[in-house]
Amino acid sequence: MLFDNNKLDKSVPIPLYFQLKELILSEIKSENYKDGDMIPTENEISDEFQISRTTVRQAVTELVQEGWLYRVKSKGTFVTHPKINQDFLKKLESFQDQMKRLGMKSSTSVLELKKVKADAEVAKALQIKEGAEVVYLFRKRFADGEPIVTIKTYLPANNCSFVMEHDLEKEALYEILAQRDDTKIYRVSRTIEAVEAEKEDERLLNLPCGKPVQYFISVGYNTGGTPLEYSKARYRGDRNTFEITVFTE
Repeated sequence: MLFDNNKLDKSVPIPLYFQLKELILSEIKSENYKDGDMIPTENEISDEFQISRTTVRQAVTELVQEGWLYRVKSKGTFVTHPKINQDFLKKLESFQDQMKRLGMKSSTSVLELKKVKADAEVAKALQIKEGAEVVYLFRKRFADGEPIVTIKTYLPANNCSFVMEHDLEKEALYEILAQRDDTKIYRVSRTIEAVEAEKEDERLLNLPCGKPVQYFISVGYNTGGTPLEYSKARYRGDRNTFEITVFTE
């Protein structure tokens, strides 16, 4: 399939490689070419538009560099999408605010919200007794309608039960917790691990089993150093990249 017989305008001063690049990008964004689809070869594109292979190569190379295409040696050039640059490792920011800053539309689906008994893992993280009551919040989050992460969050029920009165599909959890001084999150400790996608990831994130998942464990503390949030997040490895800044002493 060649780009719906769209033609390049050789009478305007816009470089042909740039016109071709925008045409290919338009085809990708309109999903005429989807993730994993192979685009026509350089020879096919060159013949279709009667332009040089050098012009085609320049357009394709820039789309590869920008993350819209990738090459496989001896096989061809395939469609992908740029990864979402997650920089929440550097600052505390709501998912909604981060996606807005990146020019993407965010949405959240609450899969479960209930009170449960803390198991040994949760109790240790929140520094509470095993079996103590906690608020359990399970969310799936989207960027431009695409699922990118699932998050399981645990909050001590004795001082965080009020979050259950809020619409957690529209309100940010940290903003809700910040309504009270004793539950406002001031510091977060995170660990990151690379794991393989499981059945739940396949079902909720459209990610085949065995594909990479970026697994985050977070503990959020109030100003007094008391842990108030324990979260386990699973990010699609094919759609996210994470930015970390390190300062020398």
